[in-house]
Amino acid sequence: MSRVGKLPIKLPSGVNYELKDNHLTVKGALGTLEYNLMPGISIENVEGVLHVKRVDDSKQMRAVHGLSRALIQNMITGVSVGFEKILHVIGTGYSAEKIGPWLKLSLGYSHDVMLLVPKGLTVEAEAVPRSKGTKADLQSIIRIKGIDRHMVGQFSAEVREVRPPENYKGKGVRYHDERVVIKAGKAGSK
Repeated sequence: MSRVGKLPIKLPSGVNYELKDNHLTVKGALGTLEYNLMPGISIENVEGVLHVKRVDDSKQMRAVHGLSRALIQNMITGVSVGFEKILHVIGTGYSAEKIGPWLKLSLGYSHDVMLLVPKGLTVEAEAVPRSKGTKADLQSIIRIKGIDRHMVGQFSAEVREVRPPENYKGKGVRYHDERVVIKAGKAGSK
């Protein structure tokens, strides 16, 4: 049996689910998410704890068993707590700003990059002082929040993709917990 698939899912208080014709709807304090269960996957409720079951042990069923359980767990976590990704914009003159439904990124290109924030996500951009040695400048912090884990991760990846961190000075857009290894520059000749 799948190690992920056999784990129980505890329903927090304030989260309700409805299963009708393999269509799962999860409602919570932050919103509503929907998912169509794959054929052969079922959900069993035992005293407020959900168990994801599969019809047989075929390779296809084993493959989607853990996936279905993980997606359902992410839906329940999303409507009760939500998901958040934090990005840092590092570099002299680099900045991020939220303008209406757009995220404006100034990342050293000849033009500003405008990204449309998808519906269902909340994006905040703030400039905070950053001091490193004697040099003090501003760095922008972008917070992306939402109830759908896939949407939060996808939009975060799109923002990072505009200017990934480079290895010589560390300039660019990086995740909060991302570690960038800085390479040594070219050695001077004697």
